[in-house]
Order: sequence, then C-alpha cells, then structure tokens
Amino acid sequence: MMTEIMLSDTANVHNFNYVALRYFNVAGADPEGRSGQSTPQATHLIKVASQTALGQRADLSIFGSDYATRDGTCIRDYIHVTDLVRAHSKALAYLRKRGKSQVINCGYGKGYSVLEVIAAVKKVSGVDFSVHMADRRPGDPPELVAGVDRIRQLFEWEPQYNDIDLIASHALSWEKSS
Repeated sequence: MMTEIMLSDTANVHNFNYVALRYFNVAGADPEGRSGQSTPQATHLIKVASQTALGQRADLSIFGSDYATRDGTCIRDYIHVTDLVRAHSKALAYLRKRGKSQVINCGYGKGYSVLEVIAAVKKVSGVDFSVHMADRRPGDPPELVAGVDRIRQLFEWEPQYNDIDLIASHALSWEKSS
C-alpha cells in the first residue's frame, strides 16, 4: 500500500499515469515449459505439493484446519502466471492509449482451499502423498480472493488458465523438468 501511495504522489508531481497490479497467488508455470517458480526453498503451496508428489519432500503440512471456511482450511485466489503476463500486456496497452492511473487486482475472483489444491496436485500427479495438520500460522486470514471487476472491465481481460487442475499440472511439469 505504501508503494501505491508513493507511486500516486510521484505520478501527480511528475505528471504521468501508471497501472499498479496487485498479484494474488501466482502459480503454475509456462505451458511450454520455458519457465516456472525457481525459488529453492519456496513455501508456496502448489510448489510444495508438487515437490512432495515428486518425492523431493517427505510430506506437506497444512497450517490450520479450523478456519471458518467450507473445509476448515485457508482459501486463496490462484492466478496462472501466463494469465498474469497477459494482464501486464493489457496494462501496457491501456497506458499507451492514455488510460488514467489505476490500481488493479490480478486474480480470478474465486478461491480454492488448501485441501482442494492438494487434491488437485494429487489428481494430476497420480500420487497420494503424505499430508499432516499443523498449527495455524500467525496472521493467516481465512480467505483472500481478488475483486476482479476492474481488470475485466478496463482491460477486457478474460483468463485462459482459470482451472486449478491445469495450474497444478503446469507447476508439476515444471518441477519435473527443473
């Protein structure tokens, strides 16, 4: 938020427009296998689940099962990295047409629970890997889902990879190849 405030102040002083994209949970990998998440000790659920399915981790921890959500686990909005790339392209095109400054959420407006994500990775990998419950992590909100009206209206942006199984499949393929 502080960066958005500073960007707004600077844009007003120096007379330029900008688009600030607020990423939700970026996931998946390039469908052609050219790039993917390469953080060595990542804590991102889909990467950890993929690594666990491939035997690179012994098990996966679920941090909290008593949230006020449909299955008791946290819900997050996952956006495929390729759809995020398209959002950047749309933002640039918008600015080239002299669009006004904007702050825009990048997500799908739909969340998946931790258990749903794990089920997707198990399904696409064909591996029933070990999962155990752990205590909640301090500060984890029950649900974080993007409001997506602005990105869809201003940019006429429609996601192409809004499917948790496809996102998990691309992430798993990346993990296998890296």
